[in-house]
Amino acid sequence: MTALNERPVIFALSNPTSRAECTAQQAYEWSKGNAIFTSGSPFDQVKHDGKILKPGQGNNAYIFPGIGLGAITCRATKISDEMFLVSARTLADMVSAENLETATLFPPLSDIRKVSLNIAVSVAEKAYEQGLAQEPKPTDLKKFIAEQMYEPSY
Repeated sequence: MTALNERPVIFALSNPTSRAECTAQQAYEWSKGNAIFTSGSPFDQVKHDGKILKPGQGNNAYIFPGIGLGAITCRATKISDEMFLVSARTLADMVSAENLETATLFPPLSDIRKVSLNIAVSVAEKAYEQGLAQEPKPTDLKKFIAEQMYEPSY
């Protein structure tokens, strides 16, 4: 990968962690710290050449909750391919330079509610654009969707 790419993106998505194609440590060592590593299971951060690298975890928790929330709140009649595409673009737009600097491809899981909300808004917007929404469009779509989100409190 490093022979062809300055910053190779490694997707070691097999589960569980013990079955991953390679570890984060291996990916960073083999790429001299240049890889952006994403796995299907969690890996600890890695210190390489004095720098802390944070492996990302890429799974359906990033996309599907937001797609469902967006579709449900606007009462979409179907989920179109374009809704998946806008979801992927919304997620990509949420990846910061800091994420890439620490060699991770996704926002931290601690931001998952923000990610889901942003994706839900994008999905609902696409549903309205495509004439697939049955719910009248609220003036403040983001606020409307945020109010529909489940808020766990114990």
